[in-house]
Amino acid sequence: MPRFYPLEMKLKKAGFLYIAGVDEAGRGPLAGPVVSASVILKENAKLDGLTDSKKLSAKKREELFPEIIRQCLDFSITAVPNQIIDEINILNATRLANAENIKRLKIKPDIAVMDGRDKQFLEIPFINIIKGDLYIKSIAAASVLAKVFRDRLMLIYSEIYPNYGFEKSMGYGTREHRNLLEKFGQCEIHRKSFKLKEKCK
Repeated sequence: MPRFYPLEMKLKKAGFLYIAGVDEAGRGPLAGPVVSASVILKENAKLDGLTDSKKLSAKKREELFPEIIRQCLDFSITAVPNQIIDEINILNATRLANAENIKRLKIKPDIAVMDGRDKQFLEIPFINIIKGDLYIKSIAAASVLAKVFRDRLMLIYSEIYPNYGFEKSMGYGTREHRNLLEKFGQCEIHRKSFKLKEKCK
């Protein structure tokens, strides 16, 4: 089990009672939404095997998903579709998803801890942590919620658009996905601003 840095404990000692971990899934794919999750874990939350969602199997992520929800005080998940990504770019779409998450929490957090280094536009204080999904428990939990939710969306899209193998690639630019994209062209959930034709070459 990974040894998380005790940032949440230090923040609580400093007077921040409710701490929201925030992370996203789906910044890099050629298709589908970007999904952000926020979670305020219970202080005694014990989530065996929790780590950065990218280091977990799909089965383990699915096992952790309901456990995270059971052992949190509050959570929210926001998906920003490809059309909005094309309008405002992926960075701003991710910022939008993060901000909406914080607004949707029933418990207003005192501070957010976030994976990465990007500037955010939140109504509360926040701390950026490089590789936060690996080192901070609440961010790792958020990464699992975001990844599982997005994967489930992409499985639904794979039935609506069966030509693209979304159930395998989850919209990422795998060789198979690029070949299918070259064969069938773009569908409604492809990100037009990502210059997909160039990626097919």
